[in-house]
Amino acid sequence: MSPVKKYDVRLCRIERAEQIAPGIYDVTVEAGELAKAARPGQFAHIYVPGKTLRRPISICETGSGTLRFVFQAKGEGTRILAASRPGESWDILAPLGNGFALGDTGRNVCFVGGGIGVPPLLEAAKPFGERAVVVTGFRSRDAVILQEDFKRSGNRTVLCTDDGSAGFHGLVTDCLPQRCEEIFACGPTPMLKAVARAAAARGIPCQLSLEERMACGVGACLGCAVRLKDGGGWRFGHVCKDGPVFDSRTVDFEEGGVRHG
Repeated sequence: MSPVKKYDVRLCRIERAEQIAPGIYDVTVEAGELAKAARPGQFAHIYVPGKTLRRPISICETGSGTLRFVFQAKGEGTRILAASRPGESWDILAPLGNGFALGDTGRNVCFVGGGIGVPPLLEAAKPFGERAVVVTGFRSRDAVILQEDFKRSGNRTVLCTDDGSAGFHGLVTDCLPQRCEEIFACGPTPMLKAVARAAAARGIPCQLSLEERMACGVGACLGCAVRLKDGGGWRFGHVCKDGPVFDSRTVDFEEGGVRHG
């Protein structure tokens, strides 16, 4: 297999596929050089048969020549992908976007994920081992995913649910550890806004992975434009090309800045 460019298109055979929670699917594909090139926080654009636009799905984990995707079957396109079976193949454009800048993995850090924003954090938290506290929030017990996966990497986990059916009954921002030198977060916009505020109050850096609808995946269209603070003003950036990970201090959460999906 030829070396991958910055990003490339490959036909990847599905090695494993299963449902792990209501509406949540876990698929691992044989990706060769794409897997070697992928970095924590990046994503892939996956072709859906019969559809014009590819679907963006965050890379959950990389293995020895494999890519793992954990995603929600929310629309028609992702429902088609969720029906895929081992032995079939996905047409994948990857790796795309700018992922997390992990820096010194000897620091005490915190990863904060909400719902389907949890999967992109798994690979990023691995190298920190027990120095990473992973705080995850879900609607209820039946929506909880990937807790054992984080623990296998030695990460310390804190589970929160909206209804109190598992773990702490409350918000992820109520469970941030006292000893924390940087926060990495992915999830719904209201959660990211709250996490960014918490990081600012503590005076520590924070990286946010934004969830936006994407069409082209490489910055050619304006489908995933977000407003970023730039000096005393602002500018438009693309989640697919400039992100999906941004310094929290640059993200404009005011009206029209980031969609509240």
